[in-house]
Amino acid sequence: MMNFCGLLTEKKEPVPLKSIDAQLEVRDHVATLVSTLTYENMEDKPLEAVFVFPLPGDAAVCHFSAQIGETHIVAEVKEKQQAQEEYDDALSSGQQAFLLEESEQSPDIFSLKVGRLPPGESASIRLEYVTELAVQADDGLRFCLPAVLNPRYQPQGSEGPSVQVTSVPASLVPYSLSFSAQVSSPRPISKIESSCSLEPLQYLNADQTKATVKLGGGHKFDRDIELLIYYKDAHQPSAVVEAGQASAKPGSLMGDPVVMVSLYPEFPQSVMSSRAACGEFVFLVDRSGSMVCSMNNSTPQETRISSTRDTLLLLLKSLPMGCYFNIYSFGSSFEHIFPKSVEYSEKTMEEALNKVEEMGDNLGGTEILQPLKHIYSQACIPKHPRQLFVFTDGEVGNTKEVTDLVKKNADSHRCFSFGIGEGASTALINGMAKEGGGQAQFITGADRMQPKVMQSLRFALQPAVEDISVSWDLPKGVSATVLSPPITAIFQGQRSLIYAQLTLQSSEEADGTVTVKYSLAGHPSQSQLHFNLKPAEDSGLTVHRLAARTMIRSLESEERTQSEQNDEEMKKRVVELSVQSGVSSSFTAFIAVNKDSGESVEGPLVRRNIPTPFFPMGVMAAACSAPPRHLMKCLARPQPKAMACMAPTALACADSLYISAMPEPCSLLDMSALSAAEPPQPRKDPVLQLVSLQKASGCWMLDANLAAMLGKTSEQVEKAKPPSVNNEVWASILALIWLHGFKMDVMEEWELLAMKAASWIKAQNAPHVSECVEAGNTLLGCAVKKEALGI
Repeated sequence: MMNFCGLLTEKKEPVPLKSIDAQLEVRDHVATLVSTLTYENMEDKPLEAVFVFPLPGDAAVCHFSAQIGETHIVAEVKEKQQAQEEYDDALSSGQQAFLLEESEQSPDIFSLKVGRLPPGESASIRLEYVTELAVQADDGLRFCLPAVLNPRYQPQGSEGPSVQVTSVPASLVPYSLSFSAQVSSPRPISKIESSCSLEPLQYLNADQTKATVKLGGGHKFDRDIELLIYYKDAHQPSAVVEAGQASAKPGSLMGDPVVMVSLYPEFPQSVMSSRAACGEFVFLVDRSGSMVCSMNNSTPQETRISSTRDTLLLLLKSLPMGCYFNIYSFGSSFEHIFPKSVEYSEKTMEEALNKVEEMGDNLGGTEILQPLKHIYSQACIPKHPRQLFVFTDGEVGNTKEVTDLVKKNADSHRCFSFGIGEGASTALINGMAKEGGGQAQFITGADRMQPKVMQSLRFALQPAVEDISVSWDLPKGVSATVLSPPITAIFQGQRSLIYAQLTLQSSEEADGTVTVKYSLAGHPSQSQLHFNLKPAEDSGLTVHRLAARTMIRSLESEERTQSEQNDEEMKKRVVELSVQSGVSSSFTAFIAVNKDSGESVEGPLVRRNIPTPFFPMGVMAAACSAPPRHLMKCLARPQPKAMACMAPTALACADSLYISAMPEPCSLLDMSALSAAEPPQPRKDPVLQLVSLQKASGCWMLDANLAAMLGKTSEQVEKAKPPSVNNEVWASILALIWLHGFKMDVMEEWELLAMKAASWIKAQNAPHVSECVEAGNTLLGCAVKKEALGI
């Protein structure tokens, strides 16, 4: 038996993957990532190395190649079954082969096979993809290189096979990762932030439109690599025209020019300041076992479920009177607070908050499909548009079933989705929001959930944009065929992307105009952009590949809902488009065979699964000092026997199992003994303490709790109140002064409920409001002006 040194799996098997080098190039809001994976076979037998890993769900994988010694092999895109057969045939005949394929269940998981790597041989694999960067609430552009792949829960009876992933805790990942990024933009780069440790930002020119940044040393694989890029004068409308491929057939997608149009609609202030007093708000909360994990390392006591509870408090206090709401929660089963949505009132709000306080991470797996079906089966309430808010850590295996269901019901609601923690499925979170005409947000690293969710609530409270249409004004002889799906939602300041194939009969320079028209609060509005039709230089085929990816995803979605005859036709179109554009799909794969090696690689083939990091249990709340419910948790579904015991250092955080760092093997526990929710802890956040005292109408009561929250005695508060002023008016003004005077740094979290309080105060037509503000400032030691309070 050989004595191995170097990189080993937890089973003491050598790991052939040695390193990953990722190089990112960002141009404005489009990113290209090139990853180089270095393999080395240190065994005495030929290897097949299998690596299942995450990629962004909206990425267009467009290049795959291998370098073995002096031989360079570029993979081709072929129909998936054909590619798999060629790979198997190559291995059977002793040839080296390489296969890259997308999971059939979720477009954010890929499998890479390196077949028949000879003993002592090395191979370098190059993988390239392009993607658009999502716009964040604070105008930053988000790039995420997924480094964490948590186990995906596969509900019983779901379609297709589950994704087989070999996972280890982040601290045990046996290969290295390096990452660098080069950013360029027509506008200066303000800053680049990350939840990971970065080396200092280096500007490459005097006007600061080009910069580079690198990942700091010692990346622990305990989080995804996230970059937030900020430009000065961000988000200007733009159009990029890209020339077609010279070798491609004219009239085809790759042969004709393609334009990518980016629009950022701005709504009138009068519309933005008005808030809808109607709507049905349905909150769907993940209560699976993995929600016990901490939000981040710096605050281990703040778990995903506790942060969600706090966020629900803010949401419920911020809802307008007259709307309807309900709260669902799910795991292996699902629950709802009310049989159907109820009108928002003090009584229903308090009943819901009491239930929210009892919510724990004790409902088992992550079966989101059934509660969604139940929500969609409920009749919509006339004149109250349905707004669905989904909170989940995204560890599901039936992503496409979920997003298809959201799309099927898109006409009856808007869907806002929130991915909580490291490793949340981008395909699930982005897919639900995209198909549901809403917005996706990811809460990772040191992010607070509350501001991101409240920003989405502001969008949900905006008047719905209706009657959206796109028109083109182009010179004679030029036509545009829109490639992207119809725009179904427009939000203030958020990007709307349009891809179109251009037919040009003349090479002369000319200009065109694209106009997006829509109805906003009953008033016709539009966003317009003039652009030059001359193709941009040195843009390669990035825009074409992004357009192809958009078309492929749309066709795949249609294919899943078609009859069997149309299904085959749609699949054929996807394969043709994927092969033509060189962009991966669920029906194709990249295949490369080394036919030039001259001699076959003999010997029995040994399979080695490359481990992927999952979110470590080390950041689970109160890890070793936690109560038994947190130290060991097993959910009510069948478990692999191998998971019934553990290595002393292995700490898992998945819906399937939680085990502590105990020296002895541990067995599965009776779920009934663990299902009781943890008693809620008193809120320490002063903003949440104050918010918890607010009434549904928006006012506060003048009582000892409010006085204590303000750091005063009841006598001090009573004594400072101007004569003949209503107690609730005085209490509400004090609360607003405290928020504006001491908590402006988190204004986005309380702004909506403060607006509700201000509206309530104005509706009372109370006298001496100015005197109250002056007295309140004196009492609390503030200098807040009445105008700032909105009263």
